[in-house]
Amino acid sequence: MVTAQKTKEKWPQLSMSWRGRIAVLAITALGVFFVLATNQLLTARFTETTRNQAKVRHALYSGNLISELQRNSVVPLLLSRDPGLITALSTDDYSQASQGLISYTKEIGSASMMLLDESGRAVAATDRNKIGSQHRTDPYFIEALRSNETVFTTFRTDSGAFVFNYSRKIRADGETIGVIVVETDLRKFEQSWAGISEAIFVTNSEGLIILATEPRWRGMMESEALQVHTAPSAIRRALQAGADWTTVPVDAYLKGEAVLRQDSRTSFRGWRMTTFTPYASVRERVNGVLALEIMAFALLLAIAFYFASRKARARSFLFQQESADLRQLNEALQREIAERERAERNLEVAEQTLAQSSKLAALGEMSAAVSHELNQPLAAMKTYLAGARLLLQRKRPEEALSSFQRVDDLIERMTSITRQLKSYARKGGDAFEPIDMRDALSSALSIMEPQLNQQETQITRTVPRMPVMVMADRVRLEQVIINLLRNAMDAVKSTVDPSIEIIIAAGETSTLSVRDNGSGIADLDSLFEPFYTTKVPGEGVGLGLAISSGIVNDLGGRLTARHARGGGAVFEMQLPILEDDAQAAE
Repeated sequence: MVTAQKTKEKWPQLSMSWRGRIAVLAITALGVFFVLATNQLLTARFTETTRNQAKVRHALYSGNLISELQRNSVVPLLLSRDPGLITALSTDDYSQASQGLISYTKEIGSASMMLLDESGRAVAATDRNKIGSQHRTDPYFIEALRSNETVFTTFRTDSGAFVFNYSRKIRADGETIGVIVVETDLRKFEQSWAGISEAIFVTNSEGLIILATEPRWRGMMESEALQVHTAPSAIRRALQAGADWTTVPVDAYLKGEAVLRQDSRTSFRGWRMTTFTPYASVRERVNGVLALEIMAFALLLAIAFYFASRKARARSFLFQQESADLRQLNEALQREIAERERAERNLEVAEQTLAQSSKLAALGEMSAAVSHELNQPLAAMKTYLAGARLLLQRKRPEEALSSFQRVDDLIERMTSITRQLKSYARKGGDAFEPIDMRDALSSALSIMEPQLNQQETQITRTVPRMPVMVMADRVRLEQVIINLLRNAMDAVKSTVDPSIEIIIAAGETSTLSVRDNGSGIADLDSLFEPFYTTKVPGEGVGLGLAISSGIVNDLGGRLTARHARGGGAVFEMQLPILEDDAQAAE
């Protein structure tokens, strides 16, 4: 810096000549003209390339959709002639019908299948929860009875998704004995479209969107769907205004971004498919070439300035000295850059090591949590199986079947627990729904019933007459209640007259309190930390309250503990109460 200052003082201040100014202006004008011409040419060329590629992808999307519909359209015809299904409807023996439909579904790739008798009752289905349900008023049943061909129906579920069904009646000896219903899985296309940059939707003959990459578009007209987006920020609007100068007139704007529209009518029931391809790739490619051109003209201007000001470099010795100083500075800078790059690489290795350690710790905690949470259902299953064995010995098979059903329910719950524990470890999304706290408590007490009876603990429940509604995930809410009850039972094991009091109250929040008359809490500060426990080894690993606290926090509430008056402990779970207007909206 000192050398440069001395050089600046010794060099004469010479103004640029009129010839140099003309040369600079000429180069600048030539550069502007060349950049504008290149912008128009490359934009048109890259836009046409992008349009052609979008047409190919559009045809592929449409072809796959039509292929899936056509492939499923022949399934009801084949199943209507299946001897096994005809025999089942004729003899009312449906013991193997559901298993047959499940095997067909796996082979064909359909979403689900149902076999309906002549009254519209589901006698077999791939979803066993639907067996016994009534469908006499559903359009796919009514239309199938009226037609001798395979009929296609569409209806919308409460969640907003559309369901697509093929149905056909089954005849035997000239009489209609049932209807076969095949649900086509078109939602897999939405899932595959979710990973692409393009926006896609399919409309029916009435113009309603039935499939879309944006779930909020379903059931809307196109004009309504294109307006569903958040308002762009001022910074984004400014960036957008600076980016649009490289584009030709656009087809449409989607969420404030210029897009290319492709629209075609399919060969199925007047359906139309529309795709919107963003112009971002065109802008990037054009701007990349323009940036190179601008750099080239900048270099030309630099050369022009260099020759225009060559008289200012009369003192070559000082210039060489300054150049030497700059080279030394550059070498020092290169060394510093190399050292920083080496430090960054070491930091990346350390971060990767830390991330791997965190993953291993989370895996260990999850494994321990699975073992912890499954002990309760396994104990209940053992009790039910022992009771079923005794009932079978006493020739009471119907009551034994009830015990087996409870075992089956517990197995289903164990599956739900493992799934929810994985979601807890990943902090994933939950299936929230309106839940009555009273129902959740009753379900938890039903699962804990064998242990409560064995320990002979007095359970006192105080619940309001009116529902206490909250928005939560049912399985995880019951999981918290079970953990609180189990901890209370462990706390009163050594008590002479063990008792647990459960209170549900509704006010500004919904509150569930679990109070016991045990020995109380030794350390309130560490109570909700993972792996903190006062139990002997083998009876607990200290994850129940930590998991429960995390679940309640995810539900928007809080879990607290305190000492009870007269001895014992009180655990309170407070959740936001679901107001009447919120329930109506749901």
